[in-house]
Amino acid sequence: MSAKHILLIDDERDIRAVVAFCLRKTAGWQVSSASGAAEGLAIAQAEQPDAILLDVMMPDLDGPATLRRLQADAQTRDIPVIFLTAKAQSADHRLFATLGVAGILTKPFDPVTLTDEIQAILTRK
Repeated sequence: MSAKHILLIDDERDIRAVVAFCLRKTAGWQVSSASGAAEGLAIAQAEQPDAILLDVMMPDLDGPATLRRLQADAQTRDIPVIFLTAKAQSADHRLFATLGVAGILTKPFDPVTLTDEIQAILTRK
């Protein structure tokens, strides 16, 4: 598994800490994090990560709206985006899939398998 640079955009500090710890410790990946959409969009443009983990429900700008901004920007449109969501209904997942995300991970996630799940999504992309 090659080293990756992942950008995590999530308004929950605990989620950011757990995901960053898991990805760094299990795979040696570099993790940048942002607590909201505006910060995340700026980091995505500046750092050009290999993938973005994007929370669906955030207070300032939600995941789908943030995704649209990423897709509209020539600098970020080709970065694979994986939604992180507490919405586990299959109808929600079908809707999210139509938006052009690389994959969907449901919260709560298994920290032990998180890296493998992300790698599997990125390999399919």
